[in-house]
Amino acid sequence: MASRVVLKLSGEAFADPELNYGIDPATVARVAEEIAVVHHEGYQIAVVVGGGNIFRGLSSAAAGMDRASADYMGMLATVINAMALRDALERAGAPCRVQTAISIQQVAEPYIRLRAIRHLEKHRVVVFAAGTGNPFFTTDTTAALRAAEIGAGLVLKATKVDGVYSADPELDPDAKMLDDLSYMEVISKRLGVMDSTAITMCLENDLPIRVFSMAKPGNIAAAIRGEPVGTLVH
Repeated sequence: MASRVVLKLSGEAFADPELNYGIDPATVARVAEEIAVVHHEGYQIAVVVGGGNIFRGLSSAAAGMDRASADYMGMLATVINAMALRDALERAGAPCRVQTAISIQQVAEPYIRLRAIRHLEKHRVVVFAAGTGNPFFTTDTTAALRAAEIGAGLVLKATKVDGVYSADPELDPDAKMLDDLSYMEVISKRLGVMDSTAITMCLENDLPIRVFSMAKPGNIAAAIRGEPVGTLVH
């Protein structure tokens, strides 16, 4: 069981479940309440947020744009999500700080590794926004990087599927969910758990990854507690 974890939330964690776009206060509140429950149990929780519910650099909306410009727009979208999550966490009774890899000091702290660790030690949730601060890197890679930097024991990836499948379950009716995988299996079979940069970083730093569905109530709390939900990559 890891007492310090990094939870990766995609933009879907903030969106209206039907529209899959924008920020739905009820959805954000549910996620925040689950995080707050395990925060009060003593777990040190850092969260990396995506921004795909607002803008995704690799999307039709960004077609024709310069990739770096599109990625920076995506990073700014994650800051909006981070502020929404901080508000919801504070209302759920979990003190929270947002740190951004792009300097926006009027709304959030700059990312400083030792300050982030100190916040966790003082029992605050830390939300990391703006990715790594560099284009061409995903928020999955950010989660792996921040987990290594702050000495987390586990990376949790909350998604819209139950776990990792042997094939795309929407295309292959015989696809089976896999409970346990090695990093090399994920890379060699191109299973799409996270991008290869993130998987390699977790491999090199011996960071296990748990992939699970955030749609089922209670799953986020269960995953943070180390319960066997979804798929474990190690």
